[in-house]
Amino acid sequence: MLFSESIVALSSGRLPAGVAVIRISGRQSRFVVETIAGSTVPDRVATYRKFRAPDGSVLDSGLVVFFAGPASFTGEDVAEFHVHGGRAVVAKMLETIADFDGVRHAEPGEFTRRAFLNGKVDLVETEALADLVNAETEAQRRFAIRNAEGVQSELYLGWRRRLIHARAMIEAEIDFADEDDVPGSVADTVWADVRAMIGEIERHVDGFRAAEIIRDGFEVVILGAPNAGKSSLFNALARRDAAIVTDEPGTTRDLLEVVLDLKGLRVRVVDTAGLREGPGKVEAIGIEKARTKAHSADLLLLLEDMLDPAAVGAMPADIPALRIGTKFDLLQGKPQAAWLAARYDFVISTRDGTGLAELLEEIGRRATGQIGQVGDILPSRLRHVEILNETRGFLLAAAKQDERGQELRAEELRLAADRLGRIVGAVGVEDMLDVIFSQFCIGK
Repeated sequence: MLFSESIVALSSGRLPAGVAVIRISGRQSRFVVETIAGSTVPDRVATYRKFRAPDGSVLDSGLVVFFAGPASFTGEDVAEFHVHGGRAVVAKMLETIADFDGVRHAEPGEFTRRAFLNGKVDLVETEALADLVNAETEAQRRFAIRNAEGVQSELYLGWRRRLIHARAMIEAEIDFADEDDVPGSVADTVWADVRAMIGEIERHVDGFRAAEIIRDGFEVVILGAPNAGKSSLFNALARRDAAIVTDEPGTTRDLLEVVLDLKGLRVRVVDTAGLREGPGKVEAIGIEKARTKAHSADLLLLLEDMLDPAAVGAMPADIPALRIGTKFDLLQGKPQAAWLAARYDFVISTRDGTGLAELLEEIGRRATGQIGQVGDILPSRLRHVEILNETRGFLLAAAKQDERGQELRAEELRLAADRLGRIVGAVGVEDMLDVIFSQFCIGK
């Protein structure tokens, strides 16, 4: 697809930096490069040049690389200027390039959008590129890399090919049942494969929770009575004073969150208000938030002051929980320490660090257990799950043996294949493109 305008943007990170990469894509790219670099540059070879504006003034010096389309990221002519990463240098380079006729500043995600429209990547691979740019942990990076390489797309396209073949066999049996080269009872084989595919889709959709944990994080919520040591533990895990710690009950009144990287996984730890009876009006709001948050957690840490335990009411029965005894340093050396410690899954002291390493190890182990094998093919977006559930609905209708004829059942297969095509962008996705690409950063 040819676009009338070329686009330019800063494609590297925050300024100032050692090096900044400015990318231009479109039919004007070669002319811009030859003008600013002073002459033609070899294709796909980094070349050192002095960069000049059209009026001859020096802009900077650095490397320029030119990629002739369609063998480029966007499928168009693409060029990159590698310049010194000062704000003034980058601003002047962008201003100069955008002053060329037919060149404008890029919108968020516009480079990747052109790559999609030119068939360089499909929609699932496009979303994986966004995940790769935003990856903060090793698990997120590996998950995004696999999807960017096309394994998820190939799964959906494989299902779609099977449905197209199944529909063709059913229609052949309908139209040419009396021909010798159409095998008899082909429908039995087709519907057996459709039923198998329903199971495959269901198992795949069940993996969405693991994908959510990889992308958004394993959520750990700290609960307990006032002064049970929740904020002290929160600060110890954050390795900074993220929460105020005092002896006054009700200090924490809102939800506080810190993100950890445990075993290459994103783990979100949430500190909550102390749970007690008869709180003030503002504190009661914080307690209600804490109880609500507990129902959406992946793991609860139920903290209790070992010297002064206090009841906190019923906890969600369906959420895994660890009972944590706190302030163990005040009990060390005392005869009751051992039998008190036996009441808890872990005992900790944020003052001397007792039990913290073991607790972090257990949280990491549980987070890893929730996602299974990071190499598994998982649905990476809620839209994938919604479309797959629609696909499954059509397949269930098609596989159902009732008074309907084969023609109507074949139509259900067509609708199912159409839905799978929508996931990868093979059919009818124009209405969602703006939403998807608006999530990208400018320059990608």
